Amino acid sequence: MFDTTYIDIYRDYLTNERRAPVNTVSSYVRDITQFANYQFSGENGDFELVTSDDVKYYLSQLQSNGRSPATVSRCIASLKAFFKHMMSDGFEGPNPAAGIPMIPTPKKVPYILSGSEIESLLEQPDGSTLKGCRDRAMFETLYATGIRVSELISLDIDDVNLVTGLIVCRNGKERTIPIYDTAVKAISHYLTYSRPSMAVTGEVSLFVNTGGGRMSRQGFWKVLKSYLERAQINEDITPQMLRHSFAAHLLENGADVRSLQQMLGHSDISSTQVYAKVIGQQLKDVYQKAHPRA
Repeated sequence: MFDTTYIDIYRDYLTNERRAPVNTVSSYVRDITQFANYQFSGENGDFELVTSDDVKYYLSQLQSNGRSPATVSRCIASLKAFFKHMMSDGFEGPNPAAGIPMIPTPKKVPYILSGSEIESLLEQPDGSTLKGCRDRAMFETLYATGIRVSELISLDIDDVNLVTGLIVCRNGKERTIPIYDTAVKAISHYLTYSRPSMAVTGEVSLFVNTGGGRMSRQGFWKVLKSYLERAQINEDITPQMLRHSFAAHLLENGADVRSLQQMLGHSDISSTQVYAKVIGQQLKDVYQKAHPRA
């Protein structure tokens, strides 16, 4: 087994210094570990002896094995960042991934739920039941704030201030986000009616599963999928769709891109501008269909 010291140090850096989202840390570490397993064949190996040709050959193998351009591009980014951190940590050799160009990958246009679809989804949970009360609070929180699912399940009770109508998102880039009154009421109802009966003693997480512990990504996805089926929303969706819809609907109603960037926690504004392009395309489609001379 190769020495994982550099990977362990890098994981600690991403988690504690960069405060990167859990999924980002997991993806980067997985990419680097897979490279190391291939490069060192699971035996002893030295990252400091890796050459640019080694990295290029590995990437060509990924492409030959049918990996998507997006996957290969992410792997390039992971290796570039990893070796760059090695250099800042004392490694004096050249960065073997520095000169490797990124593979251009078109940004996938996110699916945006319509206002009526959002309303239909939010109406599905039965607020009179313990589980339904929790589910409605989760959906309202996601649509109110645009946080990621990983950030939603990382929320603790103390991260929510129902008096001021604010939540503090600490998973990744820390930020404070307002929540609308309906979401405040849904969370308040959950905290007083549902959570005391569901959570185990001492549990600090805001949203808990049926076992009383912190909700998982997989658990949330199962919950969401069941309600999507009830609402007869059959598009090819992901758990991120409420985040996408939050962003697009805010822009559609006059929010500026910079404010939205802060709420979403994007470090690069180009990630936020994707939603503006979606809105622009929707307006063009409406124009083409409705204008008598189009």
